[in-house]
Amino acid sequence: MALLLSVAFAVQNPISHYWHKITDPTFRSVYHANGFDLAMMIPYFIVLLVLTVYGLHRYWLVYDYFAYSKNIPPDPPPVTQWPRVTVQLPIFNERYVIERLVEAVSRFDYPAELLDVQVLDDSTDETCDVARACVERHAAQGMPIVYIHRTNREGYKAGALENGLKTSTGEFVAIFDADFLPEPDFLRRTIPYFMNPDGGGKIGMVQTRWTYLNSDYSLLTNVETILLDGHFVVEHGARSRRGTFFNFNGTAGVWRRKAIDDAGGWQHDTLTEDTDLSYRSQLKGWKFLYLPQIECASELPVDMNGFKAQQARWAKGLMQTAKKILPKVLKSDAPWHVKTEAFFHLTGNISYPLMILLSTMLLPAMIVRFYQGWFQMLVIDLPLFLASTCSISSFYLVSQRELRPKTWWRTFLYMPFVMATGIGISVRNAQAVIEALLGKKSEFARTPKFNIEGKQGTFAKKSYRNKAGWMPYAEVLLGLYFSLTIVYAISNENYATVPFLLLFVWGYLYTGCMSLGQTYFARLRFGVNAPEMRPATSGAPGF
Repeated sequence: MALLLSVAFAVQNPISHYWHKITDPTFRSVYHANGFDLAMMIPYFIVLLVLTVYGLHRYWLVYDYFAYSKNIPPDPPPVTQWPRVTVQLPIFNERYVIERLVEAVSRFDYPAELLDVQVLDDSTDETCDVARACVERHAAQGMPIVYIHRTNREGYKAGALENGLKTSTGEFVAIFDADFLPEPDFLRRTIPYFMNPDGGGKIGMVQTRWTYLNSDYSLLTNVETILLDGHFVVEHGARSRRGTFFNFNGTAGVWRRKAIDDAGGWQHDTLTEDTDLSYRSQLKGWKFLYLPQIECASELPVDMNGFKAQQARWAKGLMQTAKKILPKVLKSDAPWHVKTEAFFHLTGNISYPLMILLSTMLLPAMIVRFYQGWFQMLVIDLPLFLASTCSISSFYLVSQRELRPKTWWRTFLYMPFVMATGIGISVRNAQAVIEALLGKKSEFARTPKFNIEGKQGTFAKKSYRNKAGWMPYAEVLLGLYFSLTIVYAISNENYATVPFLLLFVWGYLYTGCMSLGQTYFARLRFGVNAPEMRPATSGAPGF
Protein backbone atom coordinates (compact mmCIF):
# COMPACT_ATOMS: atom_id res chain seq x y z
CA MET A 1 0.00 0.00 0.00
CA ALA A 2 2.81 2.37 0.89
CA LEU A 3 4.49 1.58 -2.42
CA LEU A 4 1.29 2.26 -4.39
CA LEU A 5 0.79 5.56 -2.60
CA SER A 6 4.37 6.55 -3.40
CA VAL A 7 3.92 5.76 -7.10
CA ALA A 8 0.62 7.65 -7.22
CA PHE A 9 2.22 10.65 -5.57
CA ALA A 10 5.14 10.59 -8.01
CA VAL A 11 2.73 10.54 -10.97
CA GLN A 12 0.48 13.23 -9.59
CA ASN A 13 3.33 15.54 -8.64
CA PRO A 14 4.32 16.60 -12.23
CA ILE A 15 0.65 16.77 -13.22
CA SER A 16 -0.09 18.97 -10.20
CA HIS A 17 2.95 21.10 -10.98
CA TYR A 18 1.81 21.59 -14.60
CA TRP A 19 -1.76 22.39 -13.54
CA HIS A 20 -0.40 24.97 -11.11
CA LYS A 21 1.72 26.38 -13.95
CA ILE A 22 -1.18 26.96 -16.33
CA THR A 23 -3.49 28.31 -13.63
CA ASP A 24 -0.87 30.42 -11.86
CA PRO A 25 -2.42 33.89 -11.34
CA THR A 26 0.94 35.62 -10.71
CA PHE A 27 0.90 37.73 -13.86
CA ARG A 28 -2.83 38.44 -13.91
CA SER A 29 -2.67 41.21 -11.34
CA VAL A 30 0.42 42.88 -12.79
CA TYR A 31 -0.18 42.33 -16.52
CA HIS A 32 -1.75 45.14 -18.54
CA ALA A 33 -2.15 44.88 -22.29
CA ASN A 34 -0.17 47.48 -24.21
CA GLY A 35 -0.39 48.67 -27.80
CA PHE A 36 1.96 45.96 -29.07
CA ASP A 37 -0.05 43.22 -27.40
CA LEU A 38 -3.29 44.49 -28.91
CA ALA A 39 -1.65 44.87 -32.32
CA MET A 40 -0.71 41.20 -32.16
CA MET A 41 -3.78 39.70 -30.52
CA ILE A 42 -6.53 41.46 -32.50
CA PRO A 43 -5.39 40.20 -35.96
CA TYR A 44 -4.44 36.86 -34.40
CA PHE A 45 -7.98 36.25 -33.17
CA ILE A 46 -9.54 37.62 -36.37
CA VAL A 47 -7.53 35.14 -38.46
CA LEU A 48 -8.28 32.31 -36.05
CA LEU A 49 -12.00 33.09 -36.08
CA VAL A 50 -12.17 33.16 -39.90
CA LEU A 51 -10.32 29.84 -40.11
CA THR A 52 -12.69 28.47 -37.48
CA VAL A 53 -15.70 29.42 -39.61
CA TYR A 54 -14.28 27.58 -42.62
CA GLY A 55 -13.41 24.66 -40.34
CA LEU A 56 -16.96 24.50 -39.05
CA HIS A 57 -18.16 24.49 -42.66
CA ARG A 58 -16.37 21.16 -43.12
CA TYR A 59 -18.40 19.77 -40.23
CA TRP A 60 -21.51 21.09 -41.98
CA LEU A 61 -20.58 19.23 -45.17
CA VAL A 62 -20.22 16.02 -43.17
CA TYR A 63 -23.65 16.67 -41.65
CA ASP A 64 -25.23 17.25 -45.08
CA TYR A 65 -23.57 14.12 -46.41
CA PHE A 66 -25.36 11.94 -43.86
CA ALA A 67 -28.54 14.03 -43.43
CA TYR A 68 -29.37 13.76 -47.16
CA SER A 69 -27.97 10.27 -47.70
CA LYS A 70 -31.22 9.10 -49.30
CA ASN A 71 -31.06 11.75 -52.04
CA ILE A 72 -29.18 9.69 -54.58
CA PRO A 73 -30.21 9.27 -58.22
CA PRO A 74 -32.01 5.98 -58.92
CA ASP A 75 -30.82 3.66 -61.64
CA PRO A 76 -32.15 4.82 -65.04
CA PRO A 77 -34.22 2.55 -67.29
CA PRO A 78 -32.51 0.73 -70.19
CA VAL A 79 -31.72 2.80 -73.27
CA THR A 80 -33.45 1.73 -76.46
CA GLN A 81 -31.67 4.13 -78.82
CA TRP A 82 -28.16 5.26 -77.97
CA PRO A 83 -27.17 8.86 -78.85
CA ARG A 84 -24.04 10.04 -80.61
CA VAL A 85 -21.14 10.85 -78.26
CA THR A 86 -18.00 12.89 -78.82
CA VAL A 87 -15.01 11.82 -76.72
CA GLN A 88 -12.45 14.60 -76.25
CA LEU A 89 -8.90 13.82 -75.13
CA PRO A 90 -7.05 17.13 -74.50
CA ILE A 91 -3.28 16.68 -74.17
CA PHE A 92 -0.17 18.83 -73.92
CA ASN A 93 3.28 17.16 -73.97
CA GLU A 94 2.00 13.78 -72.75
CA ARG A 95 4.32 11.40 -74.55
CA TYR A 96 4.40 8.92 -71.65
CA VAL A 97 0.63 8.38 -71.31
CA ILE A 98 -1.17 9.29 -74.55
CA GLU A 99 -0.99 5.77 -76.01
CA ARG A 100 -2.33 4.29 -72.76
CA LEU A 101 -5.31 6.68 -72.87
CA VAL A 102 -6.19 6.04 -76.53
CA GLU A 103 -5.92 2.30 -75.95
CA ALA A 104 -8.40 2.56 -73.06
CA VAL A 105 -10.89 4.56 -75.17
CA SER A 106 -10.55 2.08 -78.03
CA ARG A 107 -11.99 -0.61 -75.73
CA PHE A 108 -15.28 1.28 -75.18
CA ASP A 109 -18.20 -1.12 -75.71
CA TYR A 110 -20.27 1.67 -77.24
CA PRO A 111 -21.53 1.46 -80.85
CA ALA A 112 -18.56 2.59 -82.94
CA GLU A 113 -20.79 4.31 -85.50
CA LEU A 114 -22.06 6.59 -82.72
CA LEU A 115 -18.61 7.59 -81.46
CA ASP A 116 -16.54 10.62 -82.41
CA VAL A 117 -13.12 10.53 -80.70
CA GLN A 118 -10.91 13.63 -80.81
CA VAL A 119 -7.27 13.81 -79.69
CA LEU A 120 -6.84 17.54 -79.04
CA ASP A 121 -3.09 18.03 -79.05
CA ASP A 122 -1.40 21.31 -78.12
CA SER A 123 1.99 19.65 -77.69
CA THR A 124 5.28 21.27 -78.60
CA ASP A 125 7.54 18.21 -78.35
CA GLU A 126 7.74 14.67 -79.72
CA THR A 127 4.31 13.95 -78.26
CA CYS A 128 2.95 15.21 -81.60
CA ASP A 129 4.60 12.34 -83.48
CA VAL A 130 3.65 9.76 -80.84
CA ALA A 131 0.01 10.91 -80.71
CA ARG A 132 -0.39 11.20 -84.49
CA ALA A 133 1.05 7.72 -85.06
CA CYS A 134 -1.20 6.31 -82.33
CA VAL A 135 -4.30 7.89 -83.86
CA GLU A 136 -3.42 6.70 -87.36
CA ARG A 137 -2.87 3.15 -86.09
CA HIS A 138 -6.23 2.95 -84.33
CA ALA A 139 -8.04 4.70 -87.21
CA ALA A 140 -6.68 2.07 -89.59
CA GLN A 141 -8.22 -0.56 -87.32
CA GLY A 142 -11.64 1.06 -87.67
CA MET A 143 -11.75 3.31 -84.61
CA PRO A 144 -13.60 6.61 -85.30
CA ILE A 145 -10.75 8.85 -84.13
CA VAL A 146 -9.19 12.08 -85.43
CA TYR A 147 -6.06 14.01 -84.52
CA ILE A 148 -6.41 17.80 -84.08
CA HIS A 149 -3.22 19.75 -83.46
CA ARG A 150 -3.03 23.46 -82.65
CA THR A 151 0.12 25.47 -83.26
CA ASN A 152 -0.60 27.69 -80.25
CA ARG A 153 -2.02 27.19 -76.75
CA GLU A 154 -4.54 30.00 -76.88
CA GLY A 155 -6.97 29.39 -74.05
CA TYR A 156 -4.93 26.36 -72.94
CA LYS A 157 -7.19 23.37 -72.15
CA ALA A 158 -10.40 25.41 -72.46
CA GLY A 159 -9.26 26.65 -75.86
CA ALA A 160 -8.49 23.13 -77.03
CA LEU A 161 -11.90 21.85 -75.93
CA GLU A 162 -13.71 24.76 -77.56
CA ASN A 163 -11.74 24.23 -80.77
CA GLY A 164 -12.71 20.57 -80.79
CA LEU A 165 -16.40 21.39 -80.44
CA LYS A 166 -16.29 23.23 -83.77
CA THR A 167 -16.05 19.92 -85.62
CA SER A 168 -17.68 17.59 -83.10
CA THR A 169 -20.87 15.73 -84.00
CA GLY A 170 -21.96 14.32 -80.65
CA GLU A 171 -25.07 15.22 -78.68
CA PHE A 172 -22.99 14.44 -75.59
CA VAL A 173 -19.32 15.13 -74.85
CA ALA A 174 -17.14 12.89 -72.66
CA ILE A 175 -13.80 14.36 -71.53
CA PHE A 176 -10.73 12.51 -70.25
CA ASP A 177 -7.37 13.97 -69.31
CA ALA A 178 -4.23 12.19 -70.47
CA ASP A 179 -3.59 10.37 -67.18
CA PHE A 180 -7.05 8.71 -66.96
CA LEU A 181 -8.10 5.17 -67.83
CA PRO A 182 -11.89 4.88 -68.26
CA GLU A 183 -13.45 1.43 -68.13
CA PRO A 184 -14.95 -0.06 -71.33
CA ASP A 185 -18.50 0.36 -69.99
CA PHE A 186 -18.04 4.01 -68.96
CA LEU A 187 -20.41 5.46 -71.58
CA ARG A 188 -22.98 2.68 -71.23
CA ARG A 189 -23.22 3.43 -67.51
CA THR A 190 -23.33 7.24 -67.71
CA ILE A 191 -25.34 8.05 -70.84
CA PRO A 192 -28.57 6.36 -69.59
CA TYR A 193 -28.95 9.04 -66.90
CA PHE A 194 -29.30 11.68 -69.62
CA MET A 195 -31.86 9.54 -71.48
CA ASN A 196 -34.09 8.90 -68.45
CA PRO A 197 -37.68 9.99 -69.31
CA ASP A 198 -38.10 11.03 -65.68
CA GLY A 199 -36.09 14.28 -65.65
CA GLY A 200 -33.11 13.16 -67.72
CA GLY A 201 -33.65 15.95 -70.22
CA LYS A 202 -32.73 18.56 -67.58
CA ILE A 203 -29.37 16.95 -66.76
CA GLY A 204 -26.47 18.93 -68.15
CA MET A 205 -23.47 17.02 -66.74
CA VAL A 206 -22.62 13.73 -65.05
CA GLN A 207 -19.45 13.45 -62.97
CA THR A 208 -17.89 10.14 -61.90
CA ARG A 209 -15.49 9.42 -59.05
CA TRP A 210 -11.74 9.29 -59.50
CA THR A 211 -9.70 6.31 -58.35
CA TYR A 212 -5.91 6.06 -58.47
CA LEU A 213 -3.44 3.79 -60.20
CA ASN A 214 -0.50 4.59 -57.92
CA SER A 215 -1.91 5.33 -54.45
CA ASP A 216 0.73 3.18 -52.72
CA TYR A 217 3.69 4.53 -54.66
CA SER A 218 4.87 6.79 -51.83
CA LEU A 219 3.85 8.69 -48.74
CA LEU A 220 2.97 11.66 -50.95
CA THR A 221 0.59 9.64 -53.14
CA ASN A 222 -1.05 8.13 -50.05
CA VAL A 223 -1.67 11.65 -48.76
CA GLU A 224 -2.99 12.77 -52.16
CA THR A 225 -5.40 9.84 -52.18
CA ILE A 226 -6.86 10.85 -48.82
CA LEU A 227 -7.13 14.49 -49.90
CA LEU A 228 -8.91 13.69 -53.16
CA ASP A 229 -11.16 11.08 -51.58
CA GLY A 230 -12.35 13.73 -49.15
CA HIS A 231 -13.31 15.91 -52.10
CA PHE A 232 -15.02 13.19 -54.12
CA VAL A 233 -16.82 11.49 -51.25
CA VAL A 234 -17.80 14.18 -48.74
CA GLU A 235 -17.71 17.42 -50.76
CA HIS A 236 -19.30 16.15 -53.96
CA GLY A 237 -21.53 13.78 -52.03
CA ALA A 238 -22.84 16.44 -49.65
CA ARG A 239 -23.39 19.08 -52.34
CA SER A 240 -25.07 16.77 -54.81
CA ARG A 241 -27.30 15.18 -52.16
CA ARG A 242 -28.34 18.55 -50.72
CA GLY A 243 -29.05 19.95 -54.18
CA THR A 244 -26.44 22.72 -54.09
CA PHE A 245 -24.08 23.59 -56.94
CA PHE A 246 -21.02 21.41 -57.47
CA ASN A 247 -18.42 21.36 -60.18
CA PHE A 248 -17.26 19.22 -63.07
CA ASN A 249 -13.70 18.13 -62.29
CA GLY A 250 -12.34 18.68 -65.80
CA THR A 251 -12.22 14.99 -66.64
CA ALA A 252 -14.00 11.65 -66.15
CA GLY A 253 -17.39 13.22 -66.85
CA VAL A 254 -19.97 13.64 -69.61
CA TRP A 255 -21.61 16.90 -70.73
CA ARG A 256 -24.74 17.50 -72.73
CA ARG A 257 -23.53 19.62 -75.66
CA LYS A 258 -26.57 21.91 -75.34
CA ALA A 259 -25.67 22.67 -71.69
CA ILE A 260 -22.20 23.79 -72.74
CA ASP A 261 -23.52 26.06 -75.48
CA ASP A 262 -26.34 27.43 -73.34
CA ALA A 263 -23.85 28.51 -70.65
CA GLY A 264 -21.66 30.38 -73.15
CA GLY A 265 -19.16 27.64 -73.99
CA TRP A 266 -15.67 27.09 -72.62
CA GLN A 267 -13.98 30.28 -71.42
CA HIS A 268 -10.34 30.67 -70.47
CA ASP A 269 -10.24 33.73 -68.22
CA THR A 270 -9.73 31.47 -65.18
CA LEU A 271 -7.41 28.52 -64.51
CA THR A 272 -10.35 26.33 -63.49
CA GLU A 273 -12.40 26.47 -66.66
CA ASP A 274 -14.31 23.38 -65.48
CA THR A 275 -15.66 25.07 -62.32
CA ASP A 276 -16.38 28.26 -64.25
CA LEU A 277 -18.49 26.45 -66.85
CA SER A 278 -20.16 24.34 -64.14
CA TYR A 279 -21.48 27.36 -62.28
CA ARG A 280 -22.56 29.18 -65.44
CA SER A 281 -24.42 26.07 -66.58
CA GLN A 282 -26.18 25.51 -63.25
CA LEU A 283 -27.18 29.17 -63.12
CA LYS A 284 -28.93 28.52 -66.44
CA GLY A 285 -31.02 25.84 -64.76
CA TRP A 286 -29.17 22.68 -65.80
CA LYS A 287 -28.98 19.88 -63.24
CA PHE A 288 -25.78 18.01 -62.41
CA LEU A 289 -25.48 14.41 -61.24
CA TYR A 290 -22.66 12.89 -59.24
CA LEU A 291 -22.26 9.12 -59.62
CA PRO A 292 -19.68 7.87 -57.09
CA GLN A 293 -20.46 4.24 -57.95
CA ILE A 294 -18.91 4.77 -61.40
CA GLU A 295 -15.15 4.95 -61.08
CA CYS A 296 -12.44 6.20 -63.42
CA ALA A 297 -8.80 5.41 -62.70
CA SER A 298 -6.16 8.16 -62.84
CA GLU A 299 -2.48 8.72 -62.10
CA LEU A 300 -1.48 10.84 -59.10
CA PRO A 301 1.45 13.29 -59.24
CA VAL A 302 4.52 11.54 -57.81
CA ASP A 303 6.85 14.52 -57.50
CA MET A 304 6.37 17.26 -54.90
CA ASN A 305 6.81 20.14 -57.34
CA GLY A 306 4.18 18.73 -59.69
CA PHE A 307 1.77 18.23 -56.80
CA LYS A 308 2.30 21.79 -55.55
CA ALA A 309 1.86 23.21 -59.06
CA GLN A 310 -1.44 21.33 -59.39
CA GLN A 311 -2.72 22.52 -56.02
CA ALA A 312 -1.69 26.12 -56.71
CA ARG A 313 -3.46 26.09 -60.08
CA TRP A 314 -6.65 24.85 -58.44
CA ALA A 315 -6.36 27.40 -55.61
CA LYS A 316 -5.82 30.32 -57.98
CA GLY A 317 -8.46 29.15 -60.43
CA LEU A 318 -11.15 28.80 -57.78
CA MET A 319 -10.44 32.30 -56.47
CA GLN A 320 -10.57 33.66 -60.02
CA THR A 321 -13.89 31.89 -60.49
CA ALA A 322 -15.15 33.34 -57.20
CA LYS A 323 -14.42 36.87 -58.41
CA LYS A 324 -16.11 36.17 -61.74
CA ILE A 325 -19.09 34.00 -60.78
CA LEU A 326 -19.92 34.60 -57.12
CA PRO A 327 -21.61 37.99 -57.68
CA LYS A 328 -23.89 36.34 -60.25
CA VAL A 329 -24.71 33.52 -57.85
CA LEU A 330 -25.55 35.91 -55.02
CA LYS A 331 -27.82 37.96 -57.32
CA SER A 332 -29.57 34.89 -58.71
CA ASP A 333 -32.86 33.36 -57.58
CA ALA A 334 -31.07 30.33 -56.12
CA PRO A 335 -32.07 29.30 -52.55
CA TRP A 336 -30.04 30.68 -49.65
CA HIS A 337 -28.36 27.34 -48.92
CA VAL A 338 -27.16 27.16 -52.53
CA LYS A 339 -25.67 30.65 -52.32
CA THR A 340 -24.07 29.94 -48.94
CA GLU A 341 -22.45 26.72 -50.14
CA ALA A 342 -21.25 28.42 -53.33
CA PHE A 343 -19.59 31.12 -51.21
CA PHE A 344 -17.71 28.62 -49.04
CA HIS A 345 -16.84 26.44 -52.02
CA LEU A 346 -15.36 29.19 -54.18
CA THR A 347 -13.66 31.20 -51.40
CA GLY A 348 -12.36 28.30 -49.32
CA ASN A 349 -8.77 28.77 -50.50
CA ILE A 350 -8.55 32.12 -48.72
CA SER A 351 -7.56 29.93 -45.77
CA TYR A 352 -4.06 29.55 -47.28
CA PRO A 353 -2.89 33.17 -46.92
CA LEU A 354 -4.66 33.24 -43.54
CA MET A 355 -2.69 30.15 -42.54
CA ILE A 356 0.54 31.94 -43.41
CA LEU A 357 -0.52 34.92 -41.29
CA LEU A 358 -1.38 32.62 -38.42
CA SER A 359 1.98 30.88 -38.81
CA THR A 360 3.96 34.09 -38.48
CA MET A 361 1.88 35.30 -35.53
CA LEU A 362 1.96 32.13 -33.44
CA LEU A 363 5.24 32.81 -31.61
CA PRO A 364 4.47 36.46 -30.69
CA ALA A 365 0.97 35.38 -29.70
CA MET A 366 2.36 32.66 -27.45
CA ILE A 367 4.61 35.15 -25.72
CA VAL A 368 1.79 37.62 -25.15
CA ARG A 369 -0.63 34.92 -24.02
CA PHE A 370 1.95 33.63 -21.54
CA TYR A 371 1.66 36.82 -19.52
CA GLN A 372 -2.12 36.67 -19.73
CA GLY A 373 -2.11 33.17 -18.28
CA TRP A 374 -1.86 29.73 -19.84
CA PHE A 375 -5.32 28.82 -18.60
CA GLN A 376 -6.88 31.42 -20.88
CA MET A 377 -4.85 30.11 -23.78
CA LEU A 378 -6.14 26.58 -23.20
CA VAL A 379 -9.73 27.72 -22.76
CA ILE A 380 -9.88 30.20 -25.67
CA ASP A 381 -7.06 29.62 -28.16
CA LEU A 382 -7.01 25.83 -28.12
CA PRO A 383 -10.74 25.29 -28.87
CA LEU A 384 -10.57 27.76 -31.76
CA PHE A 385 -7.44 26.09 -33.09
CA LEU A 386 -9.07 22.66 -32.83
CA ALA A 387 -12.22 23.87 -34.59
CA SER A 388 -10.17 25.29 -37.46
CA THR A 389 -7.83 22.31 -37.87
CA CYS A 390 -9.33 19.11 -36.48
CA SER A 391 -12.36 19.44 -38.75
CA ILE A 392 -9.92 18.40 -41.48
CA SER A 393 -9.36 15.07 -39.72
CA SER A 394 -13.07 14.28 -39.38
CA PHE A 395 -13.63 15.34 -42.99
CA TYR A 396 -11.14 12.86 -44.41
CA LEU A 397 -11.79 10.09 -41.90
CA VAL A 398 -15.45 10.01 -42.94
CA SER A 399 -14.52 9.64 -46.61
CA GLN A 400 -12.14 6.76 -45.88
CA ARG A 401 -14.70 5.00 -43.73
CA GLU A 402 -17.25 5.25 -46.53
CA LEU A 403 -14.84 3.87 -49.14
CA ARG A 404 -12.91 1.35 -47.02
CA PRO A 405 -15.11 0.21 -44.11
CA LYS A 406 -12.73 -2.62 -43.16
CA THR A 407 -9.40 -0.78 -43.29
CA TRP A 408 -10.38 2.87 -42.80
CA TRP A 409 -8.81 2.94 -39.32
CA ARG A 410 -5.37 2.94 -40.97
CA THR A 411 -6.12 6.50 -42.05
CA PHE A 412 -5.39 7.59 -38.47
CA LEU A 413 -1.74 6.76 -39.14
CA TYR A 414 -1.68 9.12 -42.10
CA MET A 415 -3.71 12.00 -40.67
CA PRO A 416 -0.72 13.86 -39.15
CA PHE A 417 0.93 13.76 -42.58
CA VAL A 418 -2.25 14.86 -44.33
CA MET A 419 -2.56 17.87 -42.03
CA ALA A 420 1.16 18.63 -42.24
CA THR A 421 1.15 18.47 -46.05
CA GLY A 422 -1.83 20.83 -46.14
CA ILE A 423 0.19 23.25 -44.02
CA GLY A 424 3.31 22.75 -46.12
CA ILE A 425 1.66 23.69 -49.43
CA SER A 426 0.09 26.80 -47.90
CA VAL A 427 3.00 29.03 -48.99
CA ARG A 428 2.64 28.20 -52.68
CA ASN A 429 -1.15 28.26 -52.53
CA ALA A 430 -1.20 31.54 -50.61
CA GLN A 431 0.85 33.15 -53.38
CA ALA A 432 -1.60 31.76 -55.96
CA VAL A 433 -4.64 33.09 -54.08
CA ILE A 434 -3.10 36.54 -53.65
CA GLU A 435 -2.24 36.66 -57.37
CA ALA A 436 -5.87 35.84 -58.16
CA LEU A 437 -7.15 38.57 -55.85
CA LEU A 438 -4.79 41.08 -57.45
CA GLY A 439 -5.79 40.01 -60.96
CA LYS A 440 -2.35 38.75 -61.95
CA LYS A 441 -2.56 36.37 -64.90
CA SER A 442 -0.42 33.25 -65.25
CA GLU A 443 -0.04 30.33 -67.63
CA PHE A 444 -1.87 27.04 -67.21
CA ALA A 445 0.76 24.98 -65.35
CA ARG A 446 0.13 21.38 -66.39
CA THR A 447 0.61 18.48 -64.00
CA PRO A 448 3.28 16.13 -65.42
CA LYS A 449 2.39 12.45 -65.83
CA PHE A 450 4.99 9.70 -66.04
CA ASN A 451 2.95 6.50 -66.66
CA ILE A 452 3.55 5.21 -63.14
CA GLU A 453 1.21 2.51 -61.86
CA GLY A 454 1.31 0.71 -58.52
CA LYS A 455 4.61 0.89 -56.67
CA GLN A 456 6.77 0.53 -59.76
CA GLY A 457 8.30 3.12 -62.05
CA THR A 458 10.49 6.17 -61.74
CA PHE A 459 10.36 9.78 -62.82
CA ALA A 460 13.96 10.84 -62.09
CA LYS A 461 15.17 10.62 -65.69
CA LYS A 462 11.94 11.70 -67.39
CA SER A 463 11.04 15.09 -68.77
CA TYR A 464 8.32 17.51 -67.66
CA ARG A 465 9.34 17.80 -64.00
CA ASN A 466 8.44 21.19 -62.53
CA LYS A 467 11.15 23.49 -61.21
CA ALA A 468 11.36 24.36 -57.53
CA GLY A 469 11.99 28.12 -57.73
CA TRP A 470 12.41 30.15 -54.55
CA MET A 471 9.37 28.77 -52.75
CA PRO A 472 11.02 25.73 -51.11
CA TYR A 473 13.56 28.00 -49.39
CA ALA A 474 10.73 29.97 -47.79
CA GLU A 475 9.13 26.71 -46.66
CA VAL A 476 12.38 25.50 -45.09
CA LEU A 477 12.81 28.82 -43.28
CA LEU A 478 9.28 28.56 -41.90
CA GLY A 479 10.06 25.03 -40.73
CA LEU A 480 13.13 26.28 -38.86
CA TYR A 481 11.10 29.16 -37.41
CA PHE A 482 8.57 26.74 -35.96
CA SER A 483 11.39 24.61 -34.57
CA LEU A 484 12.38 27.65 -32.48
CA THR A 485 8.73 28.06 -31.49
CA ILE A 486 8.75 24.50 -30.14
CA VAL A 487 11.89 25.24 -28.16
CA TYR A 488 10.17 28.28 -26.64
CA ALA A 489 7.02 26.27 -25.84
CA ILE A 490 8.97 23.50 -24.10
CA SER A 491 11.13 25.94 -22.15
CA ASN A 492 7.94 27.53 -20.80
CA GLU A 493 6.30 24.15 -20.15
CA ASN A 494 3.57 24.83 -22.70
CA TYR A 495 3.50 21.18 -23.71
CA ALA A 496 -0.09 21.23 -24.98
CA THR A 497 0.91 23.25 -28.05
CA VAL A 498 3.90 21.12 -29.06
CA PRO A 499 1.98 18.47 -31.10
CA PHE A 500 0.33 21.19 -33.19
CA LEU A 501 3.60 23.05 -33.69
CA LEU A 502 5.23 19.81 -34.84
CA LEU A 503 2.71 19.67 -37.70
CA PHE A 504 3.98 23.04 -38.91
CA VAL A 505 7.62 21.95 -38.60
CA TRP A 506 7.07 18.69 -40.46
CA GLY A 507 4.80 20.24 -43.09
CA TYR A 508 7.11 23.07 -44.10
CA LEU A 509 10.34 21.06 -43.89
CA TYR A 510 8.84 18.09 -45.75
CA THR A 511 7.46 20.06 -48.69
CA GLY A 512 10.48 22.36 -48.87
CA CYS A 513 13.15 19.66 -48.64
CA MET A 514 11.29 17.31 -51.00
CA SER A 515 10.99 20.06 -53.62
CA LEU A 516 14.70 20.86 -53.39
CA GLY A 517 15.72 17.22 -53.26
CA GLN A 518 13.68 16.17 -56.28
CA THR A 519 14.97 19.16 -58.24
CA TYR A 520 18.69 19.08 -57.50
CA PHE A 521 19.36 15.56 -56.25
CA ALA A 522 17.02 13.43 -58.33
CA ARG A 523 19.86 11.22 -59.56
CA LEU A 524 20.95 10.29 -56.04
CA ARG A 525 18.25 7.63 -55.70
CA PHE A 526 18.16 4.66 -53.37
CA GLY A 527 15.60 2.12 -54.55
CA VAL A 528 12.71 2.49 -56.94
CA ASN A 529 10.92 5.36 -55.29
CA ALA A 530 13.74 7.43 -53.76
CA PRO A 531 14.00 10.27 -52.96
CA GLU A 532 10.29 9.99 -52.18
CA MET A 533 9.36 8.13 -49.01
CA ARG A 534 7.47 4.84 -49.26
CA PRO A 535 4.95 3.29 -46.88
CA ALA A 536 6.08 0.34 -44.82
CA THR A 537 4.57 -3.09 -45.43
CA SER A 538 2.30 -2.66 -42.42
CA GLY A 539 0.57 0.23 -44.11
CA ALA A 540 2.00 2.79 -41.70
CA PRO A 541 4.07 5.63 -43.15
CA GLY A 542 7.71 4.77 -43.59
CA PHE A 543 10.63 7.17 -43.48
